[in-house]
Amino acid sequence: MVGGALALALLPACNNSPFPRGAERENTLYMAFAERSPRYLDPTSSYTAPESTYVYEISEPPYGYHPLKRPYELIPRAASNVAKPYFLDKQGQRLPDNAPDALIAEAVYDIEIRPGLKWSPHPAFAKDAQGQYLYHHLKPGELGDKRSPFEFQQLATREVVAEDFVYALKRHASPRLEAPVSAVFSEHVLGLKDYMALLTRESEKQLTGLPDNLADKPFLDLRQWPLAGAVAVNDHLLRIRLKGRYPQWQYWLATNFTAPVPWEADAFYAQPGMAANSMSMNRWPIGSGPFMMTEYVQDRRHVMSRNPHYRPDTYPCEGAPGDAEAGRLADCGKPVPFVDKVVAINVKERVPIKELFKQGYLDLPEMDRADWGVNLAVDRDDSDSVRAFFEQRGFQLPMTVDISNWYLGFNWMDPVVGRGDTPEQQRRNRALRQAISIAIDWEEGYGRIFRDKGGDAAHGPIPPGVFGSKEGQPGEFNPVTHRLLNGKVERRPIEDAFKLMEQAGYPGGRDATTGKPLVLNYDFQRVVTPELKAENDWLIRQFAKLGIQLDIRATDFNQFQEKILKGKHQIFWWGWFADYPDAENFLFLLYGPNSKSQHEGENTANYLNPKFDRLYRKLQSLEDGPEKADVMAQMNDIVRQDAPWAWGYWSYSAVAFQRWVHNGKPGVVVRDRARYLRVDTEDRTRSIAAWNRPVWWPLLVLAVGGLAIFFGTRRAWVKRESATALGGTR
Repeated sequence: MVGGALALALLPACNNSPFPRGAERENTLYMAFAERSPRYLDPTSSYTAPESTYVYEISEPPYGYHPLKRPYELIPRAASNVAKPYFLDKQGQRLPDNAPDALIAEAVYDIEIRPGLKWSPHPAFAKDAQGQYLYHHLKPGELGDKRSPFEFQQLATREVVAEDFVYALKRHASPRLEAPVSAVFSEHVLGLKDYMALLTRESEKQLTGLPDNLADKPFLDLRQWPLAGAVAVNDHLLRIRLKGRYPQWQYWLATNFTAPVPWEADAFYAQPGMAANSMSMNRWPIGSGPFMMTEYVQDRRHVMSRNPHYRPDTYPCEGAPGDAEAGRLADCGKPVPFVDKVVAINVKERVPIKELFKQGYLDLPEMDRADWGVNLAVDRDDSDSVRAFFEQRGFQLPMTVDISNWYLGFNWMDPVVGRGDTPEQQRRNRALRQAISIAIDWEEGYGRIFRDKGGDAAHGPIPPGVFGSKEGQPGEFNPVTHRLLNGKVERRPIEDAFKLMEQAGYPGGRDATTGKPLVLNYDFQRVVTPELKAENDWLIRQFAKLGIQLDIRATDFNQFQEKILKGKHQIFWWGWFADYPDAENFLFLLYGPNSKSQHEGENTANYLNPKFDRLYRKLQSLEDGPEKADVMAQMNDIVRQDAPWAWGYWSYSAVAFQRWVHNGKPGVVVRDRARYLRVDTEDRTRSIAAWNRPVWWPLLVLAVGGLAIFFGTRRAWVKRESATALGGTR
């Protein structure tokens, strides 16, 4: 009877949900993440799409983007309004807005900070009755086994003030932090470059005599040293001074890099034992945004909960054409965020994520990836039965063409595929890169084969949809990789690539001097799962057209980041989701001083061309207009010839939501999407129950079988007990 009873007891629990029973009834948004846990949640350091899922919900920069309007429109977040800069000459006299660049010494942004903003609750702010910080003077061992800020007895908050934004800008100069845009910021924020040198000296003095491998370095209090380019005029007025005109600065004010950081955070996390217990801003950031990190289980689960101190905020009442018809304005004026929690679980591969979504257990597959809607749309369009299934379940797959790209990059520091040390080597290496760029048929791979991740082949670094881009326009193409034949743009024949291989010194893929085959290393940023193997095999075949052997060196994303920081990569796969809708945000990926391996910037190819860099600096001061478009065209021509990237493709942007998730819309620069999403928990509960009805009959068969075994065994036992020594019965 035990077998039957056990089977019956298991019947109600028979489902495939990765969440506890009843989770679907909670006002929670459920999603997955396929990679390892985010490495950087500190707003100064974070610069990858998977991290943005959390950072932009926890931190609150001065500006953000309207979640619905297209083209993208800046809106205030921590600021009260979007400020317009004013200009000063060398004598500090104010200039008219249309003053020529030659007269402008400074651009000044006076940014009004919303009064009443509060930090999320944290022990770093807790004080005793005398006003002294409770947890700023922990001695070795006092931290104990605490691994979360919420394990401390006292939590507190305070108002966010302008000085917190000043402190955040200063942190970009700290030698103790990964600061990927410090090179960019130091070129514009007045005094920041000198401030970097100052902090390096002060840090070295403070660390004198301490072990080099000391994990918990003493608190470097940046409040001691003023920064000329960032001043708190009062608690609610932030003044930022830039060197000359720089129109793109308004967009940087919508990134996590300008989000405020309280000095108390650095003081708290610098104490003994914090590093060993994984307590830092990278796991437990302090922010003023709609959510706060309340659970962090490495590589398994992350939970963001509603920030109880979040400011009054409401859902927009305006949008782009079609938003009202799509129901995206139905929540006009209602307070946000709508959900109480955002739960992300680690699911290693795409197929299980897709199945969990189809079953309803995930409200959306992954927040940061804009290809899930494309992937599912391909499934839908390839089968009438799948289409009917998707329509019956009401999956939402809104799609658009957005400002993001994927490309294959060449490390400029590499002796084979990089710049080259001599003019002759530079000529040879350029020919090799151009040959590879011709051979990789992006139109085939991501236009016809891998349609679930597809897009339009790129002809340069400037995406369609931003001012000055000519991508996709009639007659516009990359002459290195394509040609115009019978009025149509087509990829150059492979014979053109063979000629370039001879110029490079590798006829037929072999070194002309030694006869050895050319072997190149491909550094891939993810562990190669079965679904990714097909893409890597395809790329191997592209190189094989030229006789080149491609060696796949795949790692997880964190290890990949370490490799590129050290400049140990050769050829790599990379993508870019725009931070802001301007060509500069893509061209700066090729700006020399922004080198990843040399300056920890975002130029992962470590590309360097002085002429390109001069034009880039000129571009930065130009407003949209004919002169800016001309400079962009010149820069485009330079990098097409140099080929630091095999240009890849402009990816389609499409997100996937369940029918009970409202207000979802693709938008690559809208990173704080979770606060706008509303979940109909009643619909979700009903749907999950209907879609995942247990199949009872196997367990019932098991129960009947268990009963049969029980009675059969009992009958045999009774017969044996009743038997006599002579073979009869008693």
